[in-house]
Amino acid sequence: MGEIVLAAKITHVPTMLLSEQPGKLQGCRQQAIDGQREIMRRAREAGADTVIVLDTHWLVNAGYHINSNARFKGCFTSHEFPHFIQNLEYDYRGNPALGDAIAAKATEKGVFTLSHQVETLDLEYGTLVPMHFMEPGDMPIVSIAAWCTVHSLEASRKLGEAITEAVKESDCKVLLLASGSLSHKIWENDLYEANNGTFTISREFNRQVDLRVLELWQNGEIDTFLKMLPEYAQYCCGEGGMHDTAMLFGALGWDKYTGKGELIGEYFPSSGTGQANVIFPID
Repeated sequence: MGEIVLAAKITHVPTMLLSEQPGKLQGCRQQAIDGQREIMRRAREAGADTVIVLDTHWLVNAGYHINSNARFKGCFTSHEFPHFIQNLEYDYRGNPALGDAIAAKATEKGVFTLSHQVETLDLEYGTLVPMHFMEPGDMPIVSIAAWCTVHSLEASRKLGEAITEAVKESDCKVLLLASGSLSHKIWENDLYEANNGTFTISREFNRQVDLRVLELWQNGEIDTFLKMLPEYAQYCCGEGGMHDTAMLFGALGWDKYTGKGELIGEYFPSSGTGQANVIFPID
């Protein structure tokens, strides 16, 4: 029987890639990079052999979608930030059977979900950036769209439940990653340079709410957080509508989850947004 052995909410900011290159930003995101490597270290220690990524950079406008190709190989340049992410080569295994099973379980719950094995369906950088640093090696990955424009958080919660059910019926030991920011109000273009935008948050309100959310997670007050999740996503411009987060907690049991989040490294602002790597342990 399979299981989720570790779960985490993680950052995927493009400046992580610039942080490892020569130049004025070299080293600027080292703590975030180290945090993701630590998450993978713990996942391997817990026996993880598969990675599922809930990707808030994969936008979908109808239904839910899973990229469950048998192999992912390519060279990625971001349309959003071509000056940040260029020619990022990748080559990973996939797990079509697990992707298909998740889609079937979700559809049974009334959440229409398609699993795709289409060679030209590429990965988005919400998956590619963390995988670049976590280095899954031979571990297959499954990427699930989590930038959901016309979807309810309740449906995304059910998709999270479907993930857990499908994993349990498999032989996979899964590291589950919700790849997305906390608050996500990117600096207005005209204000970016004047406010040192790469390293600052665009709204103090958002920072304060982010810090409170981290406090709730670390204190194990998940039920309280879930009650505020819809407004948090709305008023603090949660990335992808925070559907990755709804899926994550749906997979963990929603308000029945009794674990406490562990902040790995530091909370940090980036281009106006709030970012963190947080582990949610599995009992």
